[in-house]
Amino acid sequence: MTEKELPFDNSESNKKDGQTKCPKCGSTDISVNEHKGVLRCNFCRYEFEPEIAKGMQGDISQLEGVWVGKGAADIDRTDNSKNIMTLKCTSCGAEVVIDTTEVTQARCHWCRNMLSINNQIPNGAVPDAVLPFKVTKEEAKKNIEEFVGKRKFFANPTFKKEFTTENIIGVYMPYMSINANAHCKLSGTGEVLRRKYLVRSGNRSDWRYDADVYKITRDYDVAIHGLTIESNTKRMTNLGGKTNNVINSIMPFDMENCVQWDANYLHGYNSERRDVNVSDMKEIGDARIASVARYAANDTLEKYDRGVCWSSEDIKIKGEQWSAVYLPVWLYSYYEPKGKDGLLHYVAVNARTKETMGSVPIFMPTLIGISLLIEMIGIFLFYYCYQERYSWMLLLPGILFGMIKYAKYRNKNAEHVYETDTTRKLSNVKGVETFVQHRRGLSSSEIAGRNNDVDTARKTVKKIEKTLVQKNMEN
Repeated sequence: MTEKELPFDNSESNKKDGQTKCPKCGSTDISVNEHKGVLRCNFCRYEFEPEIAKGMQGDISQLEGVWVGKGAADIDRTDNSKNIMTLKCTSCGAEVVIDTTEVTQARCHWCRNMLSINNQIPNGAVPDAVLPFKVTKEEAKKNIEEFVGKRKFFANPTFKKEFTTENIIGVYMPYMSINANAHCKLSGTGEVLRRKYLVRSGNRSDWRYDADVYKITRDYDVAIHGLTIESNTKRMTNLGGKTNNVINSIMPFDMENCVQWDANYLHGYNSERRDVNVSDMKEIGDARIASVARYAANDTLEKYDRGVCWSSEDIKIKGEQWSAVYLPVWLYSYYEPKGKDGLLHYVAVNARTKETMGSVPIFMPTLIGISLLIEMIGIFLFYYCYQERYSWMLLLPGILFGMIKYAKYRNKNAEHVYETDTTRKLSNVKGVETFVQHRRGLSSSEIAGRNNDVDTARKTVKKIEKTLVQKNMEN
């Protein structure tokens, strides 16, 4: 894979020898204003922000080849000494040594000036860009309390006793952000509903559908912006019953507001280090790009309410930009002793949009007991109504109640639907629609073989992701 380096620029005049200085007074004592997501000088209180990350901008529709940011370069695992850096304080001349795998900031022990790593280094700890925190800790605590409060009835008693939002942590999660330029040619069949009606046969009534059938082709370019992939192996999947999926389900983020990397944004927050390279994720990235590009055709298919069955497709990725970014998350975690290794539950808040999702430990005896009670009532009613046509449905309430409550507490299937959430723009759209025939008395509510919906579009992608993630975890 031939790669070109993205033109990220982290050498502004207010950065020198690892220092970010206040543009107004020159102080290096910098913090973050969470309400605005900007930097604030703790000396003169002046607020400022770095430029939008240049390497993530530009006309994506003209992008060709594979471009990789400095912070997304392959991690150097051969020489740990390269992670040890010496920062020279420009205020007093003292030298401070730091291990960049652990920290990206230090305070000069002589003059108290702040020193930061503001250049990309190949250890996975320093990204190309960062999206600042904008949701305060108090706002995140309120969201988490409301989320858990709606799930306390069936929650584990120990969890309810120990639950507190005082220990939530602000964390910068490592992701790869991809901008892509793709071209798609699709052809298939679409159906438009013309009539829906009931057909009676004895005591039975069934829905029937009349539809117009069309042959469809679509030929278009699509520019995709801010498609994300988790770049820490432990967070890339929820394999083995993990609850990591809730962290990614709080997406999307406003990727267009990412700013050039500045270590001051990490002050007061934790961060995780990227541990996989672009080459490790390239197949996953290309599969997601293709899935988003294919799904984008739906923007031109509004009238085909019974769906579309694509029979052939040709998707070419003409250009890609890969950038390493830190995205902000407020995180509450709770360890539940369960099985051999236990289960770590998370409640996560998007620190830009306040989107909240989580997993709460369930007290199964209570859930099973109430579900059985509901089931017994259903069986009792079934006994007196068994001659009715749909009386068998009375045997389902207890089972459905238990499944719905479990899903609400665990949220195992919560996920980021990047096909719909990722920013995209179609151009040069060409299409042909040819009427084929009118069909009557169809028994299905949608076209046979429908594959333009999200669930169908992601099946292939998920298989690829699962295989590659397992491979990365083994390595």
